[in-house]
Amino acid sequence: MALYSAAAAVLAGLERGEGGLKSLVYNSGFPHVRQLYALVSETLRYASVLEKLLDGAALLETEKKLPPQLAKVLVYDLLFGKGLKCGGRWKALARRHRARLEAELARMKVRHKVSRNEDLLAPEKAVSTAASQVPRYVRVNTLKTCVDDVIEFFKRQGYAYLGKAASVEELKALSGKKFMLDLHLPELLVFPSQTDLHDNLLYTSGHIILQDKASCLPAFLLGPVAGSHVIDACAAPGNKTSHLAAILKNKGQIFAFDVDPKRVATMNTLLTRAGVTGCQLVQQDFLTVDPRDRKYSRVTHILLDPSCSGSGMVTRGPGEEAAPSAERLQALAGFQRRVLSHALSFPALQRLVYSTCSLHQEENEDVMQAVLQEWGSAFRLVTAFPSWPCRGLAAFSGAESCLRASPAETLTHGFFVAVLERCREGAAAPSSLPAAAKENPQPGEGTEPGAAPKKRKKKKQRVK
Repeated sequence: MALYSAAAAVLAGLERGEGGLKSLVYNSGFPHVRQLYALVSETLRYASVLEKLLDGAALLETEKKLPPQLAKVLVYDLLFGKGLKCGGRWKALARRHRARLEAELARMKVRHKVSRNEDLLAPEKAVSTAASQVPRYVRVNTLKTCVDDVIEFFKRQGYAYLGKAASVEELKALSGKKFMLDLHLPELLVFPSQTDLHDNLLYTSGHIILQDKASCLPAFLLGPVAGSHVIDACAAPGNKTSHLAAILKNKGQIFAFDVDPKRVATMNTLLTRAGVTGCQLVQQDFLTVDPRDRKYSRVTHILLDPSCSGSGMVTRGPGEEAAPSAERLQALAGFQRRVLSHALSFPALQRLVYSTCSLHQEENEDVMQAVLQEWGSAFRLVTAFPSWPCRGLAAFSGAESCLRASPAETLTHGFFVAVLERCREGAAAPSSLPAAAKENPQPGEGTEPGAAPKKRKKKKQRVK
């Protein structure tokens, strides 16, 4: 019941104007923020439909003690989601009215001459065909287990493993209880888009991380060797931080920054569940960090995923701009340039990954161009993931070294990633990345990302 109560409280906060969706979710105290965010976002997306259903079925008139916000999240999960997960009297109440609600939903479809639930949404709220095909990505947490053991666990749960994907088209075709190994990332499993694993033992125990494929690219391409000192400059909620720790094998030091105390607390919970050690959480604005502080003198790698418009996210909530104004984009880009330039000023830095979940050139290629001009020949762009199909926009010479991701072309959220390396005097420019694949072997060592992973000799904890 905690999930639905938390979702209802977030909806009520939004109605009262107490904050935006993300801030209310993070400040809710609910431990599984992504699950809560998804439920509230989808409830909001169907808000007009839910209100008509509640009116048509006279649910709030019949059940006067049922708060309207709670009614919306219950009815959403009952009719449009994965079914009610809570127990107690509210679950019984919702099920008692299920037949009436389903009848009202059927009448709505007849009136609108549609057959699918999504066809009831206003055009601007309907999810595009490409976006709706984005699968459920599952990153295996190698701090606690390995790919082979996770595959076997899901097979014992009745899932059918189809092997490694050879193309994006194969991932599009996934359905039912089938899953595959991703064609690019060696520790990423792919399930059909509607697969809900929030209650799965592997997730609750930290053996798997539910993380979009595009979001896995920054840490993978940064690829610090075990023992490195790394900064995650804008770290919350912590999925990329836990990925860095897995790449480091918990050997080395991570400094993870976020200015908001509640986001830091959420991150601490996630990292503890994932078995991360050697990570120092710092509640501080990264722009105020002194690069000359001795504690950061050995920092050679920085992951920078700054605040952005979020225009590449498939699921969006109210208050999150689908098309931010030119003034808003310029303000964001100005901040992004400052924080990127600040990150490059750490004296021992050798490699930096800059990423956003934005589609806008102003926050991506334009930021890269401005900062590279500012730093002259000190840093250079290197080609990230040569086989990746989507490259940076041709905004300046070298932009093709960057990569982009999108629901239509890569079956992911919209994303941008650029990799910068410090220029060594007299050194030849590297032709491609990830160079980390050579320095810090992943499954499938010695091949470009996307090659089949080799079996590990030593297995981690087996989940039974």
